[in-house]
Amino acid sequence: MTSMHVTRRGSAALVLAGLAAAGAPAFAQSASTAAASAPPRNKLEADRRAILAMVGDFHVRFDYRETVPFLNDYDPIEPHITNGNESVRTIEDTGSVIRLQHILVVEDHGQPVVVKHWRQDWTYQPRSVLQYRRSNEWRLNTVDSRDRAGAWSQTVWQTDDSPRYGGTGLWDHSDGVSSWTSAPTLRPLARRDAVRRPAYNHYRGINRHAITPTGWVHEQDNAKIGMHNGASATFVHEAVINTYDRASDFPIQAGENYWAHTRDYWAAVRTEWDRVVTARGGIRLTEEAENGSVTGPRLMGLADNLVSGTTTTAPAIEQARAVIRENATTPLRA
Repeated sequence: MTSMHVTRRGSAALVLAGLAAAGAPAFAQSASTAAASAPPRNKLEADRRAILAMVGDFHVRFDYRETVPFLNDYDPIEPHITNGNESVRTIEDTGSVIRLQHILVVEDHGQPVVVKHWRQDWTYQPRSVLQYRRSNEWRLNTVDSRDRAGAWSQTVWQTDDSPRYGGTGLWDHSDGVSSWTSAPTLRPLARRDAVRRPAYNHYRGINRHAITPTGWVHEQDNAKIGMHNGASATFVHEAVINTYDRASDFPIQAGENYWAHTRDYWAAVRTEWDRVVTARGGIRLTEEAENGSVTGPRLMGLADNLVSGTTTTAPAIEQARAVIRENATTPLRA
């Protein structure tokens, strides 16, 4: 997941002039996300309700705090706290696969600015999960049948739908709280760290999603890891609490309109990434501090061109496929 800075790809320049001319909103909240009055019939239904409870419009507070250093010469950085607004929508729900798209909405000089943010895909009893392995590389790893039973994988994708990280865990609904906790997973650096060029180069983290009375919370317990004196070392631990509180006092329609212009383009981009990952058993892709992956500026820029009307969907899709093919290669075997 990326930080809230719209300068990530020059997005402050994306003022949504002319978007009101779009057709009916294509990013509307699915009726399936409405809270059901009857109790869930089984655990699978309870799990699905918890995932779909993350859909809606939210004020977001991202709180990152380095806590305990594990090297004598490392001083934890100051806490990093940002705020913003996000709309989260169901863009696919097959019953066993749920895809949730986050759209960041901020204001620049009184005008709404929209940035397609991260995406989280949930798969019930997955046979494999795309996971970060090392710098520039993700592998499609088989999930053992014992770990698959009753579990959900969560795969997180960058703003341009290139991979970020994946993990597997169980939803738990005891003591009045629905929460999902992942096994420890490797993750590439987030932009907030990557742009500082720190000595560490990845995280090993545990993720927890929990439904709250006002929305939901994403908690992370991260170890920041890199080479130190010729050996792999943990530099510091980081505690993350990202809270999503339901809200309606921001320009939600701007996000709806952005998605109306770009939804078919992004559906094709997702399909192309999935095709490459499946065909290659994973992916090698150059990471880039400012944009997550090297494909970010071009794929996001094509979407911006759709919004501005300087291109149309079909040629944008063909160009996007070419960008992915040019940059995505097969993971190393060793």
